[in-house]
Amino acid sequence: MIVAVLAITTALSVWANHPWLTRVYEYRPAPGQFINTLPVCRVGEPVDSVLARCQASICGHIDTTTTTFHGQTITRIDTVWAESMISLGGYGGYVIVGFDHPVVNMHTWDFEIQGNAFVSNRESRGGSSEPGIVMVGVDVNGNGIPDEGDSWYELAGSEYNHPKTQHGYTITYYRPDEGKQPTPSRIDPSLNDTTYIRWTSNDVNPDSVGGYMSRNTFHSQPYWPLWLQDEEILTFTGTKLRGNAIDLGGNDGNSYYVQYFFDWGYVDNLPNNPARTPQEDGIYNPGFKIDWAVDDQGRHVNLTHIDFIKIYNAMNQYCGWTGETSTEVAAGIDYHPDAVVPQQTQGDVNRDGEVNISDVNAAIDHILKGTADVAADVNRDGEVSVSDVNALIDIIVQ
Repeated sequence: MIVAVLAITTALSVWANHPWLTRVYEYRPAPGQFINTLPVCRVGEPVDSVLARCQASICGHIDTTTTTFHGQTITRIDTVWAESMISLGGYGGYVIVGFDHPVVNMHTWDFEIQGNAFVSNRESRGGSSEPGIVMVGVDVNGNGIPDEGDSWYELAGSEYNHPKTQHGYTITYYRPDEGKQPTPSRIDPSLNDTTYIRWTSNDVNPDSVGGYMSRNTFHSQPYWPLWLQDEEILTFTGTKLRGNAIDLGGNDGNSYYVQYFFDWGYVDNLPNNPARTPQEDGIYNPGFKIDWAVDDQGRHVNLTHIDFIKIYNAMNQYCGWTGETSTEVAAGIDYHPDAVVPQQTQGDVNRDGEVNISDVNAAIDHILKGTADVAADVNRDGEVSVSDVNALIDIIVQ
């Protein structure tokens, strides 16, 4: 479901850093009913062109206007909020974005990624809620781009430890034959191809290990990303959240799906905060905390800052004529754009400003307890292990 996002302007002089998202590094959506339309994409279009369209849709930009007033030339520089949104398609589809600066962990609400969730007029606890999980990345190798040398952590939302949350979920989509004749559904006339895109998964529920993404009559364009026509399959792995949709259809037999809100911690789950400042009351999404970061074992990770943000659709859910649950991303804001990253001395595991034997003890303590801390990753290989203790001893004896 789509709603409009209005543009606003804010004087740039308030911040030294750009408060809005400024960069889209990667966009790899799963198939879906809004793919190739949000943003518009074409067959064979270069990836750089697709990224540029995404960037124009969800990143802020700088407008410079010059006017003459009483013989004086006045130049106004404004940062402009994004004017559109992009769709991530079905489960696993993702986008990787960033600001023009690191987002500093202020141990409070650090940033917000907006979607297009809204409240139903029949059920205040839900409406359109299409939750996407947030991953945060640290530019370990310092090359300014998210790649294999960097570390990624999930921001553990309210459903992270729910018994129906499936970690390590994998789904594979198979490219459809766009030339086949659509088959109208006898069950729902709004669906004109119930076997459009086949998928398989490793779902723990044996009844959900495979199925089809249906095509509906409201969106007749190809659902497979047009610039990925050479790829026969698309595979995604991550955390899958439990279904949140219930059909509250009335006595007239018409479906009315409500997707219930999760408590916190997901993109496109709760309505956007109109004030665009952190607030915990009401039904608005207050934002995200870097302090929620966990490693792939679910252990809390202490991060001073993050450099990249990845959002992916965490739901494999189909809601009749309304189609698949597909996370939409509209924009993003750093609540503290001028915060300064704390200086971290390599080897200062306990963060006391010195590198000595106490840091060796702290590193060993992390290893024995199985806890994770980027400060303890002395050799910057993405793991905390005995090799970090050796690297730390080398620093001390130098």
